[in-house]
Amino acid sequence: MPAVEDATSNRVVRSLLSDRHPLPLSILLHLVPGALVVAAYLLIGEPFVKAIHYPVLLGWAIALCLVLIPILLGLLWLGRTRNGHPGLRGVLHYTDMPLPRGKLVALVLPLIAWMTVLSVVTGPLNRFFLHHFFMWVPFTEGAGSFTGFMSGYSHATMVTTMLVCLPLTGILLPLIEELYFRGFLLPRIAYLGNWAPVATTVLFSLYHFWTPWVFVSRVIFMFPGFWLAWRTKDIRVSIGMHVGVTSTMAIFGAIAVALNLF
Repeated sequence: MPAVEDATSNRVVRSLLSDRHPLPLSILLHLVPGALVVAAYLLIGEPFVKAIHYPVLLGWAIALCLVLIPILLGLLWLGRTRNGHPGLRGVLHYTDMPLPRGKLVALVLPLIAWMTVLSVVTGPLNRFFLHHFFMWVPFTEGAGSFTGFMSGYSHATMVTTMLVCLPLTGILLPLIEELYFRGFLLPRIAYLGNWAPVATTVLFSLYHFWTPWVFVSRVIFMFPGFWLAWRTKDIRVSIGMHVGVTSTMAIFGAIAVALNLF
């Protein structure tokens, strides 16, 4: 039995580390984490924050940590299997940093502006989809606006929530998402050609099962960064855009809450 288990494990590792993922496998690897995030929220995150009387925003941060941190550890384990020691060399692609620093900055700054503006401008569209198609979803509490997540809690509770979430949802978790979705998965569907960045954008947007009403706008404001990461084969482009926006919004959100601007 141990020999059979080892053979099965080796086949799984070879399949994951292959330079080419069959599309059905890639779809599963994109979407299963999203389903696990929702399960972690409903089973752990939501009951926990309700028990301690904190906003559901913290519950989602907990759920994301419970799924994405093990994914990062899984990538490191694949590196250990491949290289004999934990690491991401040979596991992630698009990490050779082909873009000069100046060109990278020149690409990332407009992408941050694009994603920030579009995420605000498409707010009414998101609320339209939410109220017309997704109010049946069991976790829409506070959805549709930032203030909805925070209303009804003391100022100290709101500030604590924002300070805890800032390094998590603002920096760490988006970084892990980029390492996994653009560094690990995207290069392995590069055989799709020009459809590869389209596929990663659509699947990444679908992965967010907890906010299906944002699907359309997420595709719009994420695609340019993902396309450029694929085109330049430099993951720093999408990392810069994604983490740049989430960290900026988290910082300004924390400041706004601390100053009672909401």
